[in-house]
Amino acid sequence: MSPETRTDVLRYTAFSGDPAGGNPAGVVLDATGLTDAEMLAIAADLGYSESAFLYPDHTLRFFSPKAEVAFCGHATVATAVALAHHQGGPAAYVFKTPAGEIPVTTEEIDGELRATLTSVEPHIEDVDPADLTEALAALDWAAEDLDPALPPRIAFAGNNHLVISAATRERLAALDYDFERLKSLMERLDLTTVQLVHRAGETTFHVRDPFPIGGVVEDPATGAAAVAFGAYARELALVKEESVLTLHQGEDMGRPGVLTVTLRAGDPRVRVSGTAVAIS
Repeated sequence: MSPETRTDVLRYTAFSGDPAGGNPAGVVLDATGLTDAEMLAIAADLGYSESAFLYPDHTLRFFSPKAEVAFCGHATVATAVALAHHQGGPAAYVFKTPAGEIPVTTEEIDGELRATLTSVEPHIEDVDPADLTEALAALDWAAEDLDPALPPRIAFAGNNHLVISAATRERLAALDYDFERLKSLMERLDLTTVQLVHRAGETTFHVRDPFPIGGVVEDPATGAAAVAFGAYARELALVKEESVLTLHQGEDMGRPGVLTVTLRAGDPRVRVSGTAVAIS
């Protein structure tokens, strides 16, 4: 008997109110007794970019189809909404993740359950020019494809993401990269995703997230990258210190989702919120 057949595995999609949109995640609300190998097998069988495994003490772990990851935003949102559905309605939680403690609140707005997570304290690093050259080669992007107003950086808010900005929406939409080449670079730099961004307005962005190290070509809606990008936007003074950013992701995959990123003056942490619904 497989671990999934003897474990109550829920399926939710995060950052969308439509089961056909957003980013799907498996959610196990009681992972007591599951081994690491069994959790990895469940994640691999589901085939989602990540699945979440919760323990009674609110320890929360995340597995991609290939390995455990330190932090996953969309699976955290999915877990919080699943708890609201199955354990008495909206509430506040503090999840203990490998990346640190992640406070999450849930609330019902206009009949939809919405979760907001608060990141660990973020930081931003420069990118070695040789590493950027390799990333662009793997993406088959030219230097002229970049938006000079949003320079490349590595942003951390629980895990590392290489932020690269496209000058046009068309460049962002035409994603066709060398899977193994980008995976190799990401493993060497300890990156979780590459956060590809196009600025559509003062606080509106379109984003895409290649995720080859998780065994997935692209992540449809990436909460961890969203909070990292919020820290990046604030660090580079691209937005006001107190701002609400709207990130559109998944449109080019046919799974549209919306991530709301909130920056608060005097608080270095970043918040991301969105809806989540069960997948029937």
